[in-house]
Amino acid sequence: MAAQTEESDCAREQTKAEQDVDQVRQRAARDQQRLDSGAVTSPKDLSNLQHEIASLAKRQGDLEDVVLEVMERRESAQERVNELTERVASVQSKIDDATGRRDSALGEIDAEAASVTKEREVVSASVPADLLKLYDKLRGQQGGIGAAKLYARTCQGCRQELAITELSEIRSAAPDTVVRCENCGRILVRTSESGL
Repeated sequence: MAAQTEESDCAREQTKAEQDVDQVRQRAARDQQRLDSGAVTSPKDLSNLQHEIASLAKRQGDLEDVVLEVMERRESAQERVNELTERVASVQSKIDDATGRRDSALGEIDAEAASVTKEREVVSASVPADLLKLYDKLRGQQGGIGAAKLYARTCQGCRQELAITELSEIRSAAPDTVVRCENCGRILVRTSESGL
């Protein structure tokens, strides 16, 4: 935006400078026409007219230098605008690509979430109501994880190794008994890798 504003300002400045040059050029042409026509006969007036034509020529040269300097600045600003426009287009392309990939990933996640929700409904229908209620309560307290795998004598929920006495109690408990971690309170899921 700043580069575009700078280019626009240079364009206005160039237009004004070119108009100034044109006005000086027209005035010099009128004075030269008066001088060439012979309408001015007084030597003093002729001298003044010649002096003014010389002054206008110098002024025209100075103004043309200003126009050239402004044109160079404008060209530089236009190059900057073009460069930045290309960079913006490149970044926008990357944003569009990332947005497309994000939307695709979100679609996949939504589909997976719907599938898992259906599976959960099927599984939760076979779980006793009191155990499901305990699980949902723990899940709410423990950041969404109500049960954790017991792996190599370590609760995978809190990552704490269980005490030997606790492991003995779990080892002696019936397979269908609900056991919980003393550290985090989550339901422990026992497997052959539990280290019991």
